[in-house]
Amino acid sequence: MTATLRLTEALLARPSVTPADAGCQALIAARLLPLGFVCETIESGPPDFRVTNLWAKRTVASDAPTLVFAGHTDVVPTGPLTAWASDPFTPTQRDGKLYGRGASDMKTSLAAMVVACENFVASHPQAPLNIAFLLTSDEEGPADDGTVVVCRTLQQRGERLDYCIVGEPTSVERTGDMIKNGRRGTMSGKLTIKGVQGHIAYPHLARNPIHMLAPALTALVATRWDAGNDHFPPTTWQVSNIHGGTGASNVIPGTVVVDFNFRFSTESTAEGLQQQVADILAQHGLQAGCDYELAWTVGGLPFLTRPGTLVEAVRDAIRTETGIECQLSTTGGTSDGRFIAQVCPQVIELGPPNATIHKVNECVAVADIEPLTAIYRRVLANLASLPATDESTP
Repeated sequence: MTATLRLTEALLARPSVTPADAGCQALIAARLLPLGFVCETIESGPPDFRVTNLWAKRTVASDAPTLVFAGHTDVVPTGPLTAWASDPFTPTQRDGKLYGRGASDMKTSLAAMVVACENFVASHPQAPLNIAFLLTSDEEGPADDGTVVVCRTLQQRGERLDYCIVGEPTSVERTGDMIKNGRRGTMSGKLTIKGVQGHIAYPHLARNPIHMLAPALTALVATRWDAGNDHFPPTTWQVSNIHGGTGASNVIPGTVVVDFNFRFSTESTAEGLQQQVADILAQHGLQAGCDYELAWTVGGLPFLTRPGTLVEAVRDAIRTETGIECQLSTTGGTSDGRFIAQVCPQVIELGPPNATIHKVNECVAVADIEPLTAIYRRVLANLASLPATDESTP
């Protein structure tokens, strides 16, 4: 087996369901220490949800640019074990694929990053590029005590980050055919319409909050929030849950609660979308405080890395190692890139194909593993060869 495959299997054997790290970061740190990395564990969260974060950095020169490899060691729950063809935490190869929870999302990427660094440092020990790792065990969970905490710490220290590659599984058919150079923002709302409960036969003595909601809900569904742009599709608004009623067929409910979510482009802001919602509710006779309460949660702001130094270094690496002309995309869900983009000017995501992520029998094609290692190593070489005057901003 190759070094990357061996390390991937060692990581897969650790049952690191959020927020557990199960020793993954210690294993990675043990590989990085001999390369000259200074490794720091940053723990966060309450005792019953303790999150482990790793910040590791190899500094060649204080004025050299820094590339961060970022990712997560935690995985989602397995689901029913009986549905798996093999134990999800016993890495198993069959039919040219490696099976295990986290195989695609994202322990293969982590192993490839480590081995790429080992190979690069061995052949270019004094290359003018600082390298760092930012790993968390709270990406698949609430993400309150993971990457966001490390980024806040680094910002307080005045740590300079120039480039970041997040190992999310971004590819479609073959490793390198798609990278993410941005992500949409996410914002959720919990809307509570307040009516008056009563007997359904005496509606004049009650006030039905579902009826109060209906016209505004129709308008919200029909609203075109923005047209998107060259990099992002239009902003979307979707209802995820509606809760109303007591369960009895003869009772007008006193409240109805609507959970909804925006996935928004850089054409919109969180504040602007919140105001649009308030305006639509007001247009349909609903007043804040009196008729409704609305709680907002901004899960992440949109970010975009335009074609420039990092994107071109990655594109060239993919082209050189695989012959693929990669596609840039901002589709899909959120990632920890949303936090890193607040402290690093250029962030992209690159990993193996994502067809089986979060599924039963998650797997990665063995043939996709070595190309990923080679791409990461080539990116290191590309960035290290840039002129000293190169700017880190695109």
